[in-house]
Amino acid sequence: MSLFLSVVSLEEAIRVIRTIAPTPGEEEIPLGAALHRVLARDVKAREDIPGFARTTVDGYAVQAADTAGAGEAVPALLRLAGEIPMGRATATRLRPGEGFSVPTGAMLPAGADAAVMVEHTERIGDEILVKRPVAPGENVILAGEDFPAGGTILPRGRRLSPRDAGILAAAGCDRVTVYRRPVVGVISTGNELVSPGETPGPGQVRDANGPMCAAFAEELGCLPRPCGIVRDDREALGRALGKAVAECDAVLLSGGSSKDVRDHAAQVIGEKGEVLVHGIAIAPGKPTIIGKAGGKPVIGLPGHPASAYVILHTLAAPLLSAMSGCPREERRVAAVLAENVPSQKGRVEFVRVRLDDGRAIPCFGKSGLLNTFAGSDGMVRVPAEREGFETGETVEVILW
Repeated sequence: MSLFLSVVSLEEAIRVIRTIAPTPGEEEIPLGAALHRVLARDVKAREDIPGFARTTVDGYAVQAADTAGAGEAVPALLRLAGEIPMGRATATRLRPGEGFSVPTGAMLPAGADAAVMVEHTERIGDEILVKRPVAPGENVILAGEDFPAGGTILPRGRRLSPRDAGILAAAGCDRVTVYRRPVVGVISTGNELVSPGETPGPGQVRDANGPMCAAFAEELGCLPRPCGIVRDDREALGRALGKAVAECDAVLLSGGSSKDVRDHAAQVIGEKGEVLVHGIAIAPGKPTIIGKAGGKPVIGLPGHPASAYVILHTLAAPLLSAMSGCPREERRVAAVLAENVPSQKGRVEFVRVRLDDGRAIPCFGKSGLLNTFAGSDGMVRVPAEREGFETGETVEVILW
């Protein structure tokens, strides 16, 4: 049997991932439960926002023309026509030569087209001395100036923040239509694995990939479902995968994807569906599996956490982002390489680096160690056509 079905390029693997990503579903939920959820539809204004012209300062509503030429030495003299309190309207129309006392946010009376800040006025009885001119529209917001009726308030695909919740509430949206959060099953495989809370025995290690995959899925708008640790047993893995695809929308399976004949992940995925990719021209992560089981996407990740995290970033992220509708916010910064980075031509290589004052310092070390992973800030992608980068080259760092 061949060690790999066929090694494909990273670009081909990403293309395959996108073809098997299910279309996200939709659901309507209360606004109070919508934080960090992703809008499935544009939110339109049902009416003009604000619904009336309003002031933005404490002072006086006026006709701007009455303040032309006003100054400290020769102020404009206006008659106080009344006061408009917050939350009230007045049927009285402002006439030339008059002003209404208004607090910030008060409704602008008919006939007024501006507001003068109280700091620029002096009141003497029923007279207002205006010591600075204002232009039409100054210190006021017109009806519909924020969002006109029918205009888009927030677009589809936006991940809702606390400020978005306030905007939607002001627009009268107490319920929103969002993408349904897909359920992602997480299976860890390996005879050597124990749960994080256990003390490992001889030859055993704690399961790092399970919690890491679950957290990554949640970060991309999914609902992780831990499916436990499965021993390197074909039948046990088959039962676990069958249960996971029956209950979940996709599955992340870590371990069991290498070329060793002990590993059964590719065989089990093939029995329950189809293996589409087994082997990618990438380092780390060459033995990654992409397939479908029970009609659901399955990604088989390497067992080493640092390698698994590279695959989560490069392959799982496009899948989970497409399934959840959650925008993928990959952060990148430019840095100057502090050391040579060798690479094998013909494969894409991701090298962990840490950043220090604009420099990218490679985190070289033995592949099984986690300290270089913990001490890194991100990774540099070396293209397949390059044989590495040299000291002093400007590189793009993909931040974790």
